[in-house]
Amino acid sequence: MSMKHPKLQQWDETMKRMFDEIDDYLEEKYGHLYPLHPNRAKRGKTSNKEHDGLFNVGTSFSAGFGSKLGRGYVIDIDMVTLSRIPDDVGEEIEEEVVDLVKERLPRFFPHRDLKVSRDGHVYKIHGDFSLGSL
Repeated sequence: MSMKHPKLQQWDETMKRMFDEIDDYLEEKYGHLYPLHPNRAKRGKTSNKEHDGLFNVGTSFSAGFGSKLGRGYVIDIDMVTLSRIPDDVGEEIEEEVVDLVKERLPRFFPHRDLKVSRDGHVYKIHGDFSLGSL
């Protein structure tokens, strides 16, 4: 059984809520443009936005080895379709997600110095991840 520090659990839940909001925005704007992968549930048909609809957006933690920015959360954007997504559309969506994250970070993580920057080929949320004392 895996146990998480309560503040880390709260952090992860807040990050998930922020990306669920971004997922809703993307589904409204782009969800109708491409057919879903045949094994993918339609939007709203599961209890987790990561498992339905065209988009799966979120983060994965990186320890930052070899990175100029160090540790942080790499922003993951997946479009779950068998259709080819033109590069310009993919770049537009990526830039829009970055803008949405930058806009929402102060609301979801007030009193934190968090930034979004390009780190090689990916975008990363980096800055103050302190959880306080145990």
